[in-house]
Amino acid sequence: MDTLKLNPKAQYLLGAALDVLHYENTEWLHTIAFWKDEIRFFENLLKSKEASGKNQADYKKMLRNLDSIYKDLFKDLEKSVVQHEKLLSEIDQGLNGISDANYREQHQHIFLKIDSFTTNFNIFKKIVFNYVKGL
Repeated sequence: MDTLKLNPKAQYLLGAALDVLHYENTEWLHTIAFWKDEIRFFENLLKSKEASGKNQADYKKMLRNLDSIYKDLFKDLEKSVVQHEKLLSEIDQGLNGISDANYREQHQHIFLKIDSFTTNFNIFKKIVFNYVKGL
């Protein structure tokens, strides 16, 4: 039987005050900005290394992955967090039709996306470092 493992931090934060969730949104935006810097570093690192003929396909694949990560995933994640933060502002202003429960559900969804991306990005970084070590 498959069971879903929930991150205890995510479960705890869902019951937290909205200012705590705001703080986590801010943390996410800082993390995404740091990831953008890391991507530029990896791109420069890979471009500075000459790929031999046998590694050319791997080299091109890593550069394509960097491009898609930077252009698609980061922009999508950042857009989601910014929209989420705007929703929090509307809740704070007491605008009608906006549910605190919906906000918290959306917060958990974004948390899980960022958590999953963090895991995959760390794997990608290991691949890049191993590739560069092998040159």
